[in-house]
Amino acid sequence: MNIPVFGLGTFRLQNEVVIDSVRNALDLGYRVIDTAQIYENEAEIGTAISQSGINREELFITTKIWIANLSKEKLIPSLRESLEKLKTSYVNLTLIHWPSPNDEVSVAEYMAELIKAKELGLTRQIGVSNFTIALMQNAIDAVGAENIATNQIELSPYLQNKQVVEFAQRHNISITSYMTLAYGKALQDEVIKNIATRHNATSAQVILAWAMQSGYAVIPSSTKRENLASNLLAQQLRLSEKDMAEIANLDCSGRLVSPEGLAPDWD
Repeated sequence: MNIPVFGLGTFRLQNEVVIDSVRNALDLGYRVIDTAQIYENEAEIGTAISQSGINREELFITTKIWIANLSKEKLIPSLRESLEKLKTSYVNLTLIHWPSPNDEVSVAEYMAELIKAKELGLTRQIGVSNFTIALMQNAIDAVGAENIATNQIELSPYLQNKQVVEFAQRHNISITSYMTLAYGKALQDEVIKNIATRHNATSAQVILAWAMQSGYAVIPSSTKRENLASNLLAQQLRLSEKDMAEIANLDCSGRLVSPEGLAPDWD
């Protein structure tokens, strides 16, 4: 399993805004793009990619199956529709975006469909998102840990999700962090600002470097070209053990994403 550590997130970006963001990112050297069916921007992303002229094999594209499409009748047809919008014959990674509320569709059913999608060549790898330890165990029981590339979870200096991370890592399932900057809240943190000053870096670079040094993939988004360029540089920043320890101490279980009717019972 090979999940690139740095990519572009596209949550909440639509229409011309997402086209510009993807276009700028690709121009700056990004090659990993994360989207989802519910973001309603797959078609625009497909347009930006096709206009870029970049070879498909150079790109790593992730999409996520929405809860309305988790049943065995709907999952693969919905993925084919996503591919059509993205103007590609395959994605590199397909995730279950959220577990089925109240287990309406069993984990075993939709994980089996993801495996089928992989066998059909519609996706190179499969994984999950917003899965708790119990749900990850169900997914492992269904298809084997070796088939689950990643669990994409909310993870920031304020929500370090250690139990979920440790369980995933024990099963060689990589962690992809979303909301890594805590909706921008962590950028104002004095501890992070001080570390940034020590390194002549931005707060965003420090947080992204912390996540990558912790072993997580990150997918920050931005609509500004200068921020996209700046975020890329986080890959070159090395934090000291002292820096890492200071950020570790910021954990306060500060969860920001827990939609009613959608969120599982968090660990």
